[in-house]
Amino acid sequence: MRAEWDERARENARYYVATGKQEWTDEEFFASGEVEVANHVLTDMTNICQGKDPQRMAVLEIGCGAGRVTRALAKVFGQVYAVDISGEMVRQAREAVREFDNVRIEQNNGRDLSVLGKIKVDFAFSTIVFQHIPSRAVIESYVRDVHRLLRRGRLFKFQVQGASGIHREDDDTWLGVPFSDVEAVEMAWRRGFEPRYRHGAETQEFWLWYFRRWRPAMQARYFLRRLSQYLRMRWETWRRSS
Repeated sequence: MRAEWDERARENARYYVATGKQEWTDEEFFASGEVEVANHVLTDMTNICQGKDPQRMAVLEIGCGAGRVTRALAKVFGQVYAVDISGEMVRQAREAVREFDNVRIEQNNGRDLSVLGKIKVDFAFSTIVFQHIPSRAVIESYVRDVHRLLRRGRLFKFQVQGASGIHREDDDTWLGVPFSDVEAVEMAWRRGFEPRYRHGAETQEFWLWYFRRWRPAMQARYFLRRLSQYLRMRWETWRRSS
């Protein structure tokens, strides 16, 4: 995968990231990343932020390519971590975000997120990436590592290949291994996530909303704390108006 994506990046990175055009200007390419974030992040901020200020959030992008979406995320969130398997893609992505001091981009090993160490993030995101991964085991390895880095209750929103009728070779790094709706749900529960929403099953853009599950005791404490805060707020409101 690394060799093939390095070759694609050297040939025409922007086309292989976003195949809508063969030739992209800087303005067009990065504007398309803004559209991606507008469509799939900004429309979903209730699930993503859960009441937290985006500028106080750390987010993770898996498969950043040439930095198209990374730039757009950096304008919304306080800290952006991004990884890609291709060293050439990483080089171009770092150049794309050179004016942003809240972005860290690393080349990962194509199997997990160990390159990021023990960071913690509030949101994980991946678009048009897992559709290219030929191994279900590798995809599940990524999901397992996102669970390690993601704070409890937080969202991992990503796509997998859902089109089961496509013809692909076992080692094809362009048309990735497909997931059925049942397989996507089973993977979520197996890796400690709640598969709360899904959209686009049986298509090449099968979106999954995986929320990292709480331990029952921690979840109870969390809701008791929120209830206490709410009751205290109502008491203060009543006291001031009396």
